[in-house]
Amino acid sequence: MRAIVHQDFGSPDVLRLTEVDTPVPGDGDVLVKVVATTVTAAEAAMRRGEPRWGRVVLGFTRPRRRMRTLGMELAGEVAAVGAGVTRFRPGDRVFGFTGFGLGAYADYKCMPAGRSLAIMPANVTFGQAAAAVDGATTALFFLRDQARVRPGQRVLVVGASSSVGTYAVQLAKHLGAHVTGVCGARNLALVAELGADHVIDYTKDDFTANGERYDVVFDTLGRSSFRACRASLTPKGRYVPTTGLHNVPLVWLTALTGGRRVVGGMSVDKTELLVYVRDLIEQDRLRIVVDRTYPLERIAEAHRYVDTGHKTGNVVIMVGDAG
Repeated sequence: MRAIVHQDFGSPDVLRLTEVDTPVPGDGDVLVKVVATTVTAAEAAMRRGEPRWGRVVLGFTRPRRRMRTLGMELAGEVAAVGAGVTRFRPGDRVFGFTGFGLGAYADYKCMPAGRSLAIMPANVTFGQAAAAVDGATTALFFLRDQARVRPGQRVLVVGASSSVGTYAVQLAKHLGAHVTGVCGARNLALVAELGADHVIDYTKDDFTANGERYDVVFDTLGRSSFRACRASLTPKGRYVPTTGLHNVPLVWLTALTGGRRVVGGMSVDKTELLVYVRDLIEQDRLRIVVDRTYPLERIAEAHRYVDTGHKTGNVVIMVGDAG
């Protein structure tokens, strides 16, 4: 089968289309024929070997063998199942999250049947389904499960036009919040269309200096800090970053104070989150924003675009055709 492999850390030019063996599912596995995947900022960072501390997992001087084919989001068809699998059968259309197993930049991917895999929404394309995996489930996990957003609360989303951000705006509204989105000028209209009650152009206004207070500040890009945002939080407000190792001790320390807190965590098994997201999509209550779509052969070009830091929503890679 075809797979995109990178033997070294570096620019998008390290990505190579290569022939590799097709994986064979074990007793509890599902073999997915990948139709679509995505390029995320996280995968672009992995390709570069960043952040440096991440090389403990990625590989110190070059990518570890099991991490040389990137790709965390996928949508496709079940090609085969292991003997012990009852949740899926060949032909099922699924979407899922490979996590640190990676490997979605390929024609086929083996995944455990019981983790981070679900029947995809019936009313969208494979490309849209792949783009609804990590961004939507991450936003849901942090807003619903970690920050525990309730009706009437005020939520500010930093990076409201990113993959996670576009879903965060919609999901915060779904949870009953008053939502303010922060983004660049070219995406102000989009973020308003997604449901934001107020939109701030970060190139003109600094939300940390406008005197407004929020119950939740959700930073989807890692470009702010608890220290900078503390004054923008209500007395019991929650600062919710999606990235940053330095935030881990702050989660513990601020939990002891009883006041403003940093909230963090990691959604390891996304199965329930995927089902929740699927239901919203099928009810036309969650919009999927796709910026650009590329064929697998042009994945290096897609990575170059993501490296600019200016993508809106999601960048989709079409790997193959449905059966």
